[in-house]
Amino acid sequence: MADQIMNGQDNELMDAPELYTLVDEEGNEKLFELIDLLEENGSVYFALIPHVEDPSELLEECELVVLAVQKDEEGNDILVPIESDEEYDRIAQIFLDRLEEEEDDLDGEEDE
Repeated sequence: MADQIMNGQDNELMDAPELYTLVDEEGNEKLFELIDLLEENGSVYFALIPHVEDPSELLEECELVVLAVQKDEEGNDILVPIESDEEYDRIAQIFLDRLEEEEDDLDGEEDE
């Protein structure tokens, strides 16, 4: 999945982020990082956030983008908006719940 890189500070092996360039309605390109992946009822969904070089720059309330993975006419994976509001709300809530659980787990580790 993601490439592995060496952290220059302490030579610790870490995963490189999986990055995607998304194009908005005005044709502007923006780099996003995959933070979670969900397979639900035979469909695959991505949760992405804006990519920043320095994680300390990431805002507490950053933009979460949820997209579905589909195949184009050539059989390549493409990211597309979720058409149904009900489906979007359900999938986004699953991602938010998972992110909250992960944050709680990280907070618990810091307390130890």
